[in-house]
Amino acid sequence: MTNAVTILRNLAFYPAFYGVSIVLVVLSLFAALFGYEPLRRVVEAWSNWHRWCARHLLNIRIVFDGSIPLEPVLYVVKHESFFEAIEAPIVFGMPAVFAKRELFDIPGWGRSARLYGLIPVARDKGARALREMIATARQRVGEGRPLVIFPEGTRVRHGDTPDLQAGFAGIYKLLGLPVVPIAVDSGPFYHRAWKRAGTITYRIGERIPAGLTRDEAEKQVHRAINALNREQRQGALTGGSTSE
Repeated sequence: MTNAVTILRNLAFYPAFYGVSIVLVVLSLFAALFGYEPLRRVVEAWSNWHRWCARHLLNIRIVFDGSIPLEPVLYVVKHESFFEAIEAPIVFGMPAVFAKRELFDIPGWGRSARLYGLIPVARDKGARALREMIATARQRVGEGRPLVIFPEGTRVRHGDTPDLQAGFAGIYKLLGLPVVPIAVDSGPFYHRAWKRAGTITYRIGERIPAGLTRDEAEKQVHRAINALNREQRQGALTGGSTSE
């Protein structure tokens, strides 16, 4: 049962975060007219505002178990809620995120997303769409930016371990980048109407080299991004290298 404190925290969080988000979305459309750098600052302001709201209004702490290597690698991230998607710009340092192609058709937002450097994923659109996606990804890597992909394709409940989407293997093979798998356990706290206080952990797995077979790469990634599913949570975690 949801207690009164949790309800009050959520009643503060929703209008604070989404109210300011509306302002920042509008501001991003104007910022995009002046190029990438102004847009980047607005996007990072949005992510930082979300983190402040999560910490001070919801009482959600963040722990990093391991270090994020801010360099051009392919981050493969567990996706349990919108939390890790909103956090991505400040966690990974100006990442180019693979996102559904349909999102780029949203008026205004689509142009801003392309300028920021998101990479459209056109599923089931054939070889040409794949080539365009890989070309865009290589361009981002050439700019010194890391790539982020949610290989399960959509949000999954905490504890669920679905197979990776087929597209991950093709991207891994064609880009030839090392992979850094990251487990996230945001679901129990954030993917719910009444968000709960607690500690969300990012566990950074061991780097997976380029050039492995499809089966081996998928096996290692699948095991690493689901590492936190096998741990019994007992309140807020106290371990980790850094926390917010």
